Amino acid sequence: MSYRADASSPAGQMSQAKAAPPARRRLHLLPYILVLPIILYEVALVVYPITQGILGSFQQIELAANRPPRWVGLDNYQRMFSDPAFWKVMQTTLVFTVLVIVVAVGAGLVTALLFNRPFPLRPAARASLMLPWAFPEVPVVMIFIWILSPQFGVVNLLVRWIPGVTQNPQWLQVPWLAMMWVVLIASWKAFPFYSLVILAALQSVPQELYEAAKVDGASPLQLFWNITIPSIRSTLELLVVLASIFSFKQFVIIYLMTGGGPSGATETIVMRIFNTAFRFYDYSYATALGVAGFVVSLVIAIFFIVLQSRRARENA
Repeated sequence: MSYRADASSPAGQMSQAKAAPPARRRLHLLPYILVLPIILYEVALVVYPITQGILGSFQQIELAANRPPRWVGLDNYQRMFSDPAFWKVMQTTLVFTVLVIVVAVGAGLVTALLFNRPFPLRPAARASLMLPWAFPEVPVVMIFIWILSPQFGVVNLLVRWIPGVTQNPQWLQVPWLAMMWVVLIASWKAFPFYSLVILAALQSVPQELYEAAKVDGASPLQLFWNITIPSIRSTLELLVVLASIFSFKQFVIIYLMTGGGPSGATETIVMRIFNTAFRFYDYSYATALGVAGFVVSLVIAIFFIVLQSRRARENA
């Protein structure tokens, strides 16, 4: 008499349990297979170039002489730390980064607060807000160069209406004016993204908090400082870190607007790396500057991770 185990019987369950491990092992390999292309991409296009850059900073590279790199140890770093121009460039980079963070994130916060309130045609206004962020950088810079032209720029027509202004300002030839316009253009290009992220965070704040605070007689300013800011603090911290990294590595706008001038007033660390490598062909020193910029960006990212971890422990 033949016996066939049913799936609900103990014997059937034991047979299914014995057959399960091979299928489970095959299923466990699927995540690794899916993530393998990303790992290969990161290794080939991120890890390998960074490693080569770090190694190149300890070598003397002379491509024009057609000679292999020569190991020089810390000579490039000693030259960098003793170079007054390097510290001036880092100061300019810090000023540019801080100003872009304040203007871009501040404008993003203000516009997000405005677009979070109901008004007619709000969806169309939100869509138009993203246009500056969507435009390519090169056409944007070309348009602003035309607007700021000393001969026929539109801005000069407006400035000439100010009493006492009799000549067209040289917007990109005066150091502080050039820095101001580079910061404004970089902030105008970036703030819609920050506004969109802040707007999403604002819409997740429970309205019951505002209603309860209004019942207690809280003013709009008190609502902003005691409810809005604490509720979106983690989002603002993330945007400050992203804005600092994005501004730290900003190249296209500065290169096309001023090229780092006038007199190095807008020369950031990225512009210095470009000029050192592709204008002066000093690749060894350029790699050392690149490592310095990479370390600064890494420190900013680590600081944010530590800050978020500490905040998560406090909220736990």
